[in-house]
Amino acid sequence: MNEKEKLALLEETFDVDEGALSPEMELDGIEEYDSMTKLSLIVMVEEEFGKKLTGAEIKAFKTVQDILNYMQ
Repeated sequence: MNEKEKLALLEETFDVDEGALSPEMELDGIEEYDSMTKLSLIVMVEEEFGKKLTGAEIKAFKTVQDILNYMQ
């Protein structure tokens, strides 16, 4: 899966328009990045990548790129 496809998955998870996210964006600046989005992120990462995402790992994410890096 390439970066564009991963971004599309994140945009769907964050419930934002296509093209609304970019790797350098800080998560604190994204209004839709709330507790429900974080739960959706946990589910999506497990379903799509077979990885268990912990609360500590989510707290460590600062940018969209951090999430993209985890999704490898």
